[in-house]
Amino acid sequence: MSLLYIALGGGLGAVLRFLLTEYVNNNISNLIPFGTLSVNIIGCFVIGCIAGYFASKSSPMYLFFVIGFLGSFTTMSAFSIQTIELFNSNPISSILYVILTFSFTIVATYIGLTVFSK
Repeated sequence: MSLLYIALGGGLGAVLRFLLTEYVNNNISNLIPFGTLSVNIIGCFVIGCIAGYFASKSSPMYLFFVIGFLGSFTTMSAFSIQTIELFNSNPISSILYVILTFSFTIVATYIGLTVFSK
């Protein structure tokens, strides 16, 4: 049953990541991949909230949201390839992208954990 929760969450997370990334990338400057940056910040905040709230890592909701949904929603592999591609065309933008991604995702995770820890 655990695999079902993970699979359902993963499918939904991937679809939402695609939709949000496309929306943001089509409506904001393309200086850096803002769509991927956005989903990583949101995903890190939410994972902090949920990880702080659920004491049991075997809870069905934890498996659905953290392992499944957020595991496919956050996109560090996309971040990696986009950083390399951006570096090849604009090294300064790639450095800005890396700094913004790591700064905001770590802060978002910390805030989520702090606010929602029991």
